[in-house]
Amino acid sequence: MAISPTQAAAVLDRVDADLDAAVTRLFELVAIKSISTDPAYAADCARAAGWLVDDLRTIGFDARTVATQGHPMVVGHQAGPPEAPHVLFYGHYDVQPVDPLGLWERPPFEPALVSAADGTTVMTGRGTSDDKGQLMTFVEACRAWRRETGALPLSVTILFEGEEESGSPSLGPFLDQYGDELKADLALVCDTGMWDRRTPAITTGLRGLVGEEVVIHAASRDLHSGMYGSAAANPIHVLAAVLADLHGSDGAVTLPGFYDGVAEVPDDILAMWRGLGFSEKDFLGEVGLSVPAGEKGRSVLEQIWARPTAEVNGISGGYTGDGFKTVIPAQARAKVSFRLVGRQNPDLVRESFREFVKARLPADCRAEFHMHGGSPAISLDPDMPQLRQAAAALEAEWGRPAALIAMGGSIPIVGDFQARLGMNSLLIGFGLDDDNIHSPNEKYDLASFHKGMRSWARVIAALAG
Repeated sequence: MAISPTQAAAVLDRVDADLDAAVTRLFELVAIKSISTDPAYAADCARAAGWLVDDLRTIGFDARTVATQGHPMVVGHQAGPPEAPHVLFYGHYDVQPVDPLGLWERPPFEPALVSAADGTTVMTGRGTSDDKGQLMTFVEACRAWRRETGALPLSVTILFEGEEESGSPSLGPFLDQYGDELKADLALVCDTGMWDRRTPAITTGLRGLVGEEVVIHAASRDLHSGMYGSAAANPIHVLAAVLADLHGSDGAVTLPGFYDGVAEVPDDILAMWRGLGFSEKDFLGEVGLSVPAGEKGRSVLEQIWARPTAEVNGISGGYTGDGFKTVIPAQARAKVSFRLVGRQNPDLVRESFREFVKARLPADCRAEFHMHGGSPAISLDPDMPQLRQAAAALEAEWGRPAALIAMGGSIPIVGDFQARLGMNSLLIGFGLDDDNIHSPNEKYDLASFHKGMRSWARVIAALAG
């Protein structure tokens, strides 16, 4: 569809004129306590899904909720011109719990506009950034197109999930059942962030994830350490030795076959990352550290964006309460996560870890394993036409080139879109590092929200025309 500059400018003007109304709508959504992980808020999750359906219908979407074993999905469709591309936009309406409540400066479900210490205006409340404010940037862009031109310039399918913050247990079965309805030319995901508050970003790489819990069993019961010390196997000792063996002196992971499928980052990409002005000193200093750990000879950005990891996320065993109790525990456990890159196979990494543990068990000890999810890494071709179109649209809005970045974290839905539905995803978000997502005092800059809407209006035009 040919889009005239006059049309595009009118849509952007409509975004600007409707900003106050858009903030009001977002605040209505943020006020709904859609905490997915707590069953006490199931009705609120359903109410948030219903609110979104009602809102989507006001701008021409054929929208509905779809029941799952958990919280409902929101699905909407709106057809564009016959020759136009078809995109699937994904976001999630559920939010994290608000504990500890006493650390919030304002009630988490009473959103407000406040002035920050640096003079900027921010929207406060749980979900303003993750992900209600983000998903509404796209909805409001669609609203502006509809109100100004009477139609969308491309076909849009909407998928809003209600369990992203609790592990997405219903998502796989839902995609299996409704995948044909959701297929599109491209998926758009707005659950990421800017490079900095003035530089937009497109995320071109996501690390995969393997989660494992290992339990080492020894004696049939906890033992008195004076009576059995040294004579009885101590599962904490065994577990500590296994975990210590996971890394070599150079910081590399020692699992056999772990680096199969891990490629070196191309020199031009490394040069681009060096040009971003990232400060390792500031990055570590912000959390009270100063010396990079991990693989020697790798920059911090390379480590968190393009290298795989093995991290121990929790250890427990024996007596951990107040005071002291001299026991040799019957068992000890650890939770271990592996971030994956390139073509690493999650199943092979999990199996390698289990064999690694078993090979280090002394007599009278056994290992029990519990699986906590797994997904492969995702990477986009930087020369993908839609990525170039979106990057040009973002540069037009922000006045500087979009940074092509990677993420240290994982968004499993992107892998599901690729593996189950055969779609690549563009990850474009407008969150900032200081938005306090998952923490007390979550906020979303008003400028991020406003220019996020304008950015999506431009991206829609770019992908359509």
